[in-house]
Order: sequence, then structure tokens, then C-alpha cells
Amino acid sequence: MSAIKSLSLSVDLGGLAMKNPVTVASGTFAAGREYSDFIDLKRLGAVTTKGVSVRAWEGNKSPRIAETSCGMLNSIGLQNPGIEAFCAGDLAWLGTQDVPIIVNVSGHTIDEYRQVVARLEQEANVGAYEINISCPNVDAGGMTFGTDSSLANEVISVCRAGTSRPLYAKLSPNVTDITEIARACEAAGADAISMVNTFLGMAIDASSRKPLLARKVGGLSGPAIKPLALRMVWETYNSVRIPILGMGGITNGTDAIEFMLAGATAIAVGTANFIDPCASVRVLEGIQEYCVSQGVDDVRELIGGLLC
Repeated sequence: MSAIKSLSLSVDLGGLAMKNPVTVASGTFAAGREYSDFIDLKRLGAVTTKGVSVRAWEGNKSPRIAETSCGMLNSIGLQNPGIEAFCAGDLAWLGTQDVPIIVNVSGHTIDEYRQVVARLEQEANVGAYEINISCPNVDAGGMTFGTDSSLANEVISVCRAGTSRPLYAKLSPNVTDITEIARACEAAGADAISMVNTFLGMAIDASSRKPLLARKVGGLSGPAIKPLALRMVWETYNSVRIPILGMGGITNGTDAIEFMLAGATAIAVGTANFIDPCASVRVLEGIQEYCVSQGVDDVRELIGGLLC
């Protein structure tokens, strides 16, 4: 117990002070209200909200979730009530929970991203912005911006001009070279890179010979993508100078440690939240146990500590 008390877990994610390196992946935790029945949100380093846009988005038609081997496909389509309803409801509630807030920002156009950031600048309890240029489940915006370095640079530049708060670029793995996109976002003023979003995938019902998702394709997440996400975090860590928020199939403390060794300053728990509503806290406890067993006094010692 004394070893855990002396362990330093705090990290700085591009200007956002976190008491520990654990947050949640956008879209897997809403704004935390439902999960607060199971865990104390104050135990987390931050809460990352579901994506919010200027106007309400209905999302895609059902079915839009399909379970796969070691993961799941989703085609939700960034359903959300719009920025005004978000600020009045989820953000206002989350602001009472004494935990740093990272708001995921979405848009169909570059100006829509700008408008969302401008509106959120009026809210005192926003700690950082995660600019979502990587959602594979919308026809306009989303991944369109995250697969072109010049467009990614433009989106981040516009958002950067509208705020002095920490700003993260959430990247898509559905590219040839993710480091190229990461460098473009760094050059545009991003304070950190958030990675990775889901991989574009598909599931088919052989008996009906039809896709399992109404949109035919969706984003693959869960343990199945972890080796790919780890590789991309490691490559990006060696290509940029800003911190990385790593995610992709993290289900326990060991997974989280692997991402930190690959170069992540902080990590996000995503799909595991659907399996176990206490997953994020269990991951945090796993990080603590690892550090104590390995004689690590400061979790920051692990960042980029991969021995090659």
C-alpha cells in the first residue's frame, strides 16, 4: 500500500494536467453519466465525451453494431444532440464531477469544426478539445479530413486559431502513412495526437448473404486492432515531438503499459467499457500494480521506454 501511495501517476497531455494517464475513448462512454453508477469518475485522469457537432445528427440507420471475433464493428455515425443541447445537458452535468473534460469535436465542414470550438470557448469547464478528423461512419467530414495531410492541417489550423486550450488531433488508421498526417497536425499547432480511431471493416451474414450493418461497412475496434494500433503509436512517437493519447483494444493494465512503452503519454479505454462498465478503473489499477511490481516510482518513466 505504501508503494502505491508514493507512486506518481500524473501526466501532462499537451497542457492538460491529468492525475493519472487513463481516460476513455470518445463514443464509448457518452459523457459518463451512465457509468457514474458504477465508478467514481474522479478516479479517472480525464473524461473524453462523445463527439459533438453544430447541429443534431441522427446517426446512421440500424443495424449499426455487429460483434466480431475479438472486437466489434460500429456504424453509429456520430449521433449527438448538437452543441447547444450538449452544453446545457451533458457538459453542465460533467462539470460537476471534478474531472478534467476533453470534448470530442466533429463536423461536416471545416467551418463547422470552427463553430463548435467557438461555442465551447464560452464554457469554463472544458479542459481540452479532441478534433475528430477520423470517423469512418459519415459521408461528409470525419475521415475525409484525416486521410489527407493538407486537409488535416487546415482543420487543425482553423481550430487552433480559435482557442488557446489544449488541442488534440484524433487520427484515422485508414491511411498509408499515419506519421505523415501526424506531422501535418503537429505543424498546424496540435498539442497532442490522439490515436487511433477505428479501422474500416465489414461483416456478412452468410445465411442471408447480406451485410450485418445497414451502411455495409463500419469501424472495427477492440482487442483485434491492438497490434496495429501499437505499431502506429510507436511509429508516430518516433516522428513527432508532441505527446500521444494512445488507444485501440486496451482491456487491462498490461495493454495500457504496452501503449505507454510504445510512446503514449496517456491512454484511452474504449470498447472494453461495453463489456465491463468498470473497465477504465480496472485498467488504472492494473497500471498501478505493474509500476509497484516493477519498482517504477513515476509512470512517466514508461513513456517511450520500449527496449529495441
